[in-house]
Amino acid sequence: MSKFDKSNPNSPKAPKETPSSKEPSRRKLLKSAAALGGFGMFGAYSSAAILGAPYRGDEDRKPATRGRSFTPLKEGETIRIGVIGTGGMGTGHCHAIANLGKNGNEDVQIVAVSDVAIPRMNDIAVILSEKQGIEVAQYQDYKELLARDDIHGVLIATPEHWHADCAIDAIMAGKDVYVEKPMTYDLAAGVRLFDVANANDQIVQVGTQKVMKPKYNRAKELIASGAIGKPVWSQTSYCRNSPDGEWNYYGIDERVQPGTTLDWKKWCEPLGLVDWDPLIYFRWRRYHEYSTGVIGDLLVHEMTPLVWAIDAGWPTRVNGMGGRYIDKEMDNFDSVNLTIQFERDHTMIVAGSTANDTGLETIVRGHQGDMFLGGNNVSITPQRPFVDDVDPLQEQFAGINDQDMLRLNWMSSMRTREPNASNVEMALKIMVIVDLAHRSMWEGKTFNFDPETFTVSSN
Repeated sequence: MSKFDKSNPNSPKAPKETPSSKEPSRRKLLKSAAALGGFGMFGAYSSAAILGAPYRGDEDRKPATRGRSFTPLKEGETIRIGVIGTGGMGTGHCHAIANLGKNGNEDVQIVAVSDVAIPRMNDIAVILSEKQGIEVAQYQDYKELLARDDIHGVLIATPEHWHADCAIDAIMAGKDVYVEKPMTYDLAAGVRLFDVANANDQIVQVGTQKVMKPKYNRAKELIASGAIGKPVWSQTSYCRNSPDGEWNYYGIDERVQPGTTLDWKKWCEPLGLVDWDPLIYFRWRRYHEYSTGVIGDLLVHEMTPLVWAIDAGWPTRVNGMGGRYIDKEMDNFDSVNLTIQFERDHTMIVAGSTANDTGLETIVRGHQGDMFLGGNNVSITPQRPFVDDVDPLQEQFAGINDQDMLRLNWMSSMRTREPNASNVEMALKIMVIVDLAHRSMWEGKTFNFDPETFTVSSN
């Protein structure tokens, strides 16, 4: 079924034709292969994509191979980092990591950066060189950065459709990895990265920093101890109001031009070449073929720590609804609502919007009590039948820089080889939600996931 199938009453109205909605021949071939049971190398998005089959296309899921062995950090050795993707988020990471080194929070240096856009790469390389007092190397091809033996880890802040390839290549090159959220663009790529990570010994951190917030650690302890009885359902949200259109605040840098200062073909590569469009390049989150929009960019932040704290197993049933209620020019939806069921008898309700900033209070509803997780607080209120059995609770925690805490957690794990805070298994559980909710919205179906076989069905 087409994403814009007129016979499907739940299908959104097709946007006006732009370069993002004109499919090149390669992508058409990938979708045709998916419909026949085959699948492209990156798992191109398709309404027919491997329903009822393992996330390996027409093959069984095969064991991933081991890559190059990494060299453990010596005691007292400076951590040497490479950054792949130096757009807005990547540049932010560069400044933050350089500051952690400058302020003595960690002995770390960014020694190399890579981006398909030369001006963006050069801008941050100059700043890092001045701030760190070292020459920072630049590579338009990230594989040249990965070939360096002196780099211990890489931070990946590319667009979503490159996350899996960059992370897998880094693991196979013997590097530890920090990859931005969502872990991948779709579930197929997520399974691929999950398998490679588990077949190797590298630390792989996913950039969902709110798992570092003390309130979620405390919530996890309390829920596990039975403080609210069995958690039966929960709710959370990420809502903001962007009158000028979400992600339109990313400016168009006229210095970035394909063929001279930008390798546009490389940027497109995993999903196939399309005509140059600066709106796609600079504001790719607005287009569903490159991003899951509100779901992957915003809701992942709120879902990840809550799913982790409740610990109800894998998502097994996902439904998503949404639409372009205000931002008619955006290809992705500006308002979404998700319902997720988990294997250990729990349902989660999630709301997201870029058209209204009034969200849902974060609550875990237990059989015996309710847990409220607003702000930096954890509070418990007994359900009426259990007022004599459940102790009311009110705890407040200090605010922290959770992004820096997650970066430092990654670097600590790089030194100690102890497990990191935001790992690939948790990230893959979130990718089940992200991908199936995205598909549900475009296809008007509910999707089921079997965690034993990693298969998907719909109804």
